[in-house]
Amino acid sequence: MNKLSKLAFIAATAVMAASASAQSVPASRQQTNDNWVNGTGEYVWMNGTNELCWRDAFWTPATANAKCDGALVAQAPTPPAPAAPAAAPAITSQKITYQADTLFDFDKAVLKPAGKEKLDDLAAKIQGVNLEVVVATGYTDRIGSDKYNDRLSLRRAQAVKAYLVSKGIEANRIYTEGKGKRNPVTTGCNQKNHKQLISCLAPDRRVEVEVVGTSKQ
Repeated sequence: MNKLSKLAFIAATAVMAASASAQSVPASRQQTNDNWVNGTGEYVWMNGTNELCWRDAFWTPATANAKCDGALVAQAPTPPAPAAPAAAPAITSQKITYQADTLFDFDKAVLKPAGKEKLDDLAAKIQGVNLEVVVATGYTDRIGSDKYNDRLSLRRAQAVKAYLVSKGIEANRIYTEGKGKRNPVTTGCNQKNHKQLISCLAPDRRVEVEVVGTSKQ
């Protein structure tokens, strides 16, 4: 047998020995990986003592197998932490109380010049927010009938709304309500003199304007 024939025979013998000593174990016992599974995809080739795996030509550390490579098993990259959601702008509510006698003459619902100046300041403040809603609520003192005072308080609230709309505030953002003599804020006004009683009850005659929105800054 010449030298080349001897080398071929030795190579063939080595291949047969390797095949004889290799065992296959079910892939279910392994972490399935194409670089370790045989051609049918059912087994992972290992040596006779089940200690060593047979790698194919495409093996890389990134495709390591849990049983075969231990610590080399590729770890799934940790997903980046989700960005914290932007804080929603805080909605604020501010209630401003105007004495009706400042806005209107007694027993009237027509705004006085001094009342318009007060509402000019309010309109400027409203323009500085992302407006949600404005609620104007009118009140009267206890003098007079319930029906009359309900109408008067509503007319005054509507006069406030009309003026704010004239200053550029959206009408559909402004709601009005008249509560008449309900929810008085005064106590102990029992004067027999009519003028003195009217003066004592002045705080009850008021228009409360509540503005709800978020800052534009």
